[in-house]
Amino acid sequence: MKLISIPKEQYDEYRLDLIFNCYKWDPQFLDNNTVAKHVLVITKEEHEQLKRYTEMLDKETREAEKFLNNNLKLAKPLALPRQINKELKKMKNYDENKHVRLMRYDFHPVIGDKWAISEVNSDVPGGFAEASLMPKRALELLKNNEYWSKNFGDALVNAIKEKVKPNGRIMMVHCTSYSDDRQVMQFLGDRLKTLGFEIIYAAADHLKFENNEAISVLDENEGKVDGIFRFTPLEWLIGMKPKRWQGYFDTITPSCNHPIAIFAQTKRFPLIWESLEAAGIDLSTWRELLPETIEVRDAKEREGFIYKPACGRVGEKISIKEACVDDEYEKILKDVRKHPKQYLAQKRFDSRPLTSDEGENFHVCLGSYAVDGKHGGYYARISKTPRIDSNAADIPVLIEGGAE
Repeated sequence: MKLISIPKEQYDEYRLDLIFNCYKWDPQFLDNNTVAKHVLVITKEEHEQLKRYTEMLDKETREAEKFLNNNLKLAKPLALPRQINKELKKMKNYDENKHVRLMRYDFHPVIGDKWAISEVNSDVPGGFAEASLMPKRALELLKNNEYWSKNFGDALVNAIKEKVKPNGRIMMVHCTSYSDDRQVMQFLGDRLKTLGFEIIYAAADHLKFENNEAISVLDENEGKVDGIFRFTPLEWLIGMKPKRWQGYFDTITPSCNHPIAIFAQTKRFPLIWESLEAAGIDLSTWRELLPETIEVRDAKEREGFIYKPACGRVGEKISIKEACVDDEYEKILKDVRKHPKQYLAQKRFDSRPLTSDEGENFHVCLGSYAVDGKHGGYYARISKTPRIDSNAADIPVLIEGGAE
């Protein structure tokens, strides 16, 4: 694994190309440029190992969530929001063969030439265009025929084609006031349109459910829909009015992702592993790659643990002290003391930074997608601190050696 610098004289044009032609509408976070000036290249051996790990993790995760769906009492330690807990029993009609299951496992290179994972983005993982078009542009810049890239968009679109009827109507459910959400939906929607699907861009409350089927109530787009692509997190839905969100839990309309994703989305998922393993669920790959995870109360007398919010996203509120600014660290600890069930304690791993040609060190988070159990591609970010959060930069991933 290595970093290759994008030629300085080509970087500005490359960044503009991503913005205007590759759906990269969020190239900036506050004062930070979020388009990396480098390319991440992994070896063929690293790719094969990550692919194998991803598919093994995904098999274990899907087996665990199916078991939990039929044994909900074991899910109590997940401390899911009360409104969601009430709806879980409606998922008994879940059929994995009718829905698209998309997940992204976040890998980090660690000291000792090993890998660790920090989490699985089980519910609404993003980064679609960055995992599809950004590597293509990087290949064109480097002009190195020894590298290749995996196009995540192809994997996801092919999975949707298998589950949604030809030329069907698909509602792209997202938070419509956020451009960074819309860029994800627009990229995917445009791809699906070229295949003949009718695409509706809408918010979560633009669906109602009759006889477990999804019905659009959006002006000038009323009627039955044949597929749902949901990019609004489940825990955000519960405040929706009118309360039609319950219908997402038992709909028979093909969905990506079905709410069964909530079991693994919470970072408290490892707290029920012993119960799952006692029931015969294999979690050996998870055990190998995820650092020890315990209740907040059990970490008070132990060193080397950090706190993470159970429903956190993009690195928010993770107590890596050197990555916190101003009084952020003290505020996190205060919130942990006040709401311990909303957090977990996890053994901190030693992230191994990569050094660029210019001598700068960057920490890497290499997200590896699984689509219906198969490896689908990569979405990576780099940061000057070990915490990969909103300040991190998106970086294309290329692979050495011959393509698959």
